[in-house]
Amino acid sequence: MDEKAEAEISGFLSSTDKASLGELAVFFLRLGTTAFGGPAGHIAMMEDELVRRRKWLSSEKFLDLLGASNLIPGPSSSELAIHIGYLLGGWPGLLVAGICFIVPAACIVAALAWAYVHFGKLPAASGILYGIKPVVIAVILQALWGLSRTAIKSRFLAIVGLLSGVLGTLGLQPILLLAIAGASVALADLVILTRGASRVSALAPLAPLSPVARSARSLTTLTTGALAAVAPFTLGSLFLIFLKIGAVVFGSGYVLLAFLRADLVVQRGWLTDSQLVDAIAIGQVTPGPVFTAATFIGFLLHGVSGAVVATVGIFLPAFLLVAASGPILPYVRECRIAGAFLDGVIVASLALMAVVAWQLTRASITDAKTALFAAGSLFVLLRFRLNSAWLVPLGALAGLVVHSLRQH
Repeated sequence: MDEKAEAEISGFLSSTDKASLGELAVFFLRLGTTAFGGPAGHIAMMEDELVRRRKWLSSEKFLDLLGASNLIPGPSSSELAIHIGYLLGGWPGLLVAGICFIVPAACIVAALAWAYVHFGKLPAASGILYGIKPVVIAVILQALWGLSRTAIKSRFLAIVGLLSGVLGTLGLQPILLLAIAGASVALADLVILTRGASRVSALAPLAPLSPVARSARSLTTLTTGALAAVAPFTLGSLFLIFLKIGAVVFGSGYVLLAFLRADLVVQRGWLTDSQLVDAIAIGQVTPGPVFTAATFIGFLLHGVSGAVVATVGIFLPAFLLVAASGPILPYVRECRIAGAFLDGVIVASLALMAVVAWQLTRASITDAKTALFAAGSLFVLLRFRLNSAWLVPLGALAGLVVHSLRQH
């Protein structure tokens, strides 16, 4: 590590005495209990509290940590919390910040999963989900629109994204597809670089791009055929599935659905598309990381033990990656070819996200009313930029109104 990087890390660690483990625990417990709005909302709340109000970090240091979190797989806002905990409290701080941010949201989701299992088939609960699901689809489409405008910065990247969408529709495995897209853009950039020409892809600051990458990679293999035969279920296999997803998914948002759908719906038949949408819908009415959808799914499949196993599996890689990636991140961020590879991953992931959105739309938009809910929600999100945390309860209320009118 060069002197500049060492100085930066030293500067981060020098802030440790500004935050005790108790203060870290209280802050991240509160954040995990109240932070709605997805990763962007979580990050904004951390910046406002830790940089502006408490001044535990400078704005520059906060942005460095955000960029570092965006360069590794996993939930970006959770990894940012873990980074901050480590830099302010060492190894104990790493565990305290991460656990205190994740556990409250996981507990809330588990409680809702219990209610879903016991009451999900009742008319009132069905009415709530009837109104929430179309709103979730609108939120996914809005995220896809915003991320695409940021990610597709050249005709070459647009072509890579289009081809990736076609291959994703045909059923190519997502990890392989992402690797091919990233390697293609990196190779093209290398060829242009050796010829002394301008770059193929815009590799501007990686920090803004990576959230896209994260969101992106989350998008999965989407086959359009019938579900495979139900595979035998074990807690060990459940843990390995979520461990793999946590270790390879670039996407702290809704694109996580793609990998979940490929593994749990298509390959093993443990869930239906409707249940998968329900998991994300429940995630929308709870604070904290979107990855706590794993908690909901684990509970559906094997009760409390399934919820614990799935939650630990999907979040464990975040702790390990944050602990291991710090020393090499400065070099990765400055590497031009690595940036080009990331550009390719981003556009391929967004293409897969579009395919996933289509699959989930088919399971959620079932009549004219749900189509109206989705269209209205999308209009409000794009025109007025209303926080999705407000739209989801409105969708639930609309669903209850429709259910009540049907009852009478």
